[in-house]
Amino acid sequence: MRAPGPKRGRGGAPANVSARLRSNVTLETQAEGEIAVCFEGYSVGLGRFSAGAADRAQNLRIGLPLAAFASNRRNIDKEIDLLVRRLARRGLLEYRLGGSRIGEDQVVIEAQMPDYWPRMPQLGNADAVVLSRFAYMRRRSNEMILESPRAGALFKICNPKIAAVLAMLSTPRHIKELRRHDDFPGLELLALLLDCQILFKVDAAGGRLRPAEGDHNLVLWDFHDLLFHARSTEGRHANPLGGVYPNVGVISPLPAVRPRWPGKKINLRKFSAADSEAISPVAKLLRQSHSTRSFDNQHPITLAELSQFLGGAARVVSISNAEPDFDDGGNAVRPYPSAGAGYELELYLAVDTCEGLARGFYHYDAGAHALAPIRVPMHELEAQLMGAGYSMGSSAAPQILITIAARFGRISWKYSSIAYSLILKDVGVLIQTFYLMATDMRLGGCAIGITNIDLFAKMTGIEFHVEGPVGQFAIGRGARSGASD
Repeated sequence: MRAPGPKRGRGGAPANVSARLRSNVTLETQAEGEIAVCFEGYSVGLGRFSAGAADRAQNLRIGLPLAAFASNRRNIDKEIDLLVRRLARRGLLEYRLGGSRIGEDQVVIEAQMPDYWPRMPQLGNADAVVLSRFAYMRRRSNEMILESPRAGALFKICNPKIAAVLAMLSTPRHIKELRRHDDFPGLELLALLLDCQILFKVDAAGGRLRPAEGDHNLVLWDFHDLLFHARSTEGRHANPLGGVYPNVGVISPLPAVRPRWPGKKINLRKFSAADSEAISPVAKLLRQSHSTRSFDNQHPITLAELSQFLGGAARVVSISNAEPDFDDGGNAVRPYPSAGAGYELELYLAVDTCEGLARGFYHYDAGAHALAPIRVPMHELEAQLMGAGYSMGSSAAPQILITIAARFGRISWKYSSIAYSLILKDVGVLIQTFYLMATDMRLGGCAIGITNIDLFAKMTGIEFHVEGPVGQFAIGRGARSGASD
């Protein structure tokens, strides 16, 4: 049975929030009532709507209050609600809080996840709130941004007085106390921040704040580690990601080989074997290994080959009997080295084509050397496979996609400040092991640099900060004419 999915915030419809199109987005009404959204040279159809709904939708250029259509059940309200939510799912809206629609912005909310929708949980005068230790403000161009790796949206603070009041929430404050402040930003903003887990409720009487954010797993995370995990992967932010060449024309690229240091060189070639036959088998594998991005689906990898691959690269080979300073849960040794012998990495397989194995999603049980099927919606499996193909620059999905996930607490329970960097080092070691194993078996493999942590959370039902993807590797039988490097 599939585990329950991550919980999303819930609350009433925001009474003082308007939805509006992002600055680079326009709506076009086409023949027979079809409405299309245009952005960055693309045009995407949103469906057929009545003439009245099409006219009213033009108000999205300046802002349409959510309450104007969320609470009514007239047909035109239902149409606008459907249109706005379709725009929201594509990340083409932003939300404006407070004031008139044509006045200066006070706060603008920018969705960072496709399923974000403004919600306002209840807050009363007796409630005490405080900023999450993962929340931070930063400058973006000439704007002030409030965000958190846990949040589904970021908040552009346009009024510096609001930023000053929010800074007061570094210590717990009662709502009734905040209401007395001259620059009180309004209960709506605080509720929206609470929904995004930028604020959280506490017992203002005192106590330790670090573990009090509603999830004991967060105790194990340092601020910089969780931020780096969420911002260097896909799924929980809307920033440009991957090979987009942001510095073309700004700064020259560095050369492939570093310029030589001055001084007399010690030539090592005379100490190296001149005859390739004298090179060790491991050195040969290192030289032969390469990335394979195209696979032969007429002759796919077999279940026996997959078993050999996983057994050689990732199976538990022994249980360590060493006695640690503290009871850290023991150590299960695998074929590759791991920081502190923690072996925190888990393997999840999205199988597209494998002879002897049904298409689906599996967890590799390294201790039992077995595959455990996980029931997932087919569109999520497709999204993961096709996303990997796109990241590799291929038009087709890999035969098998291995997602390397980390049980973060396994490392952060012991290490401070360096936990996430140690996990990434372990990922690099494991990926090199995969390359060597694939080369030895004459299979094709390719490391993939982008993973979608929110999609993985939906597929497994595990929160992104408890166990989440930190790397991916495609494996299969390489096509003879496949691109490689």
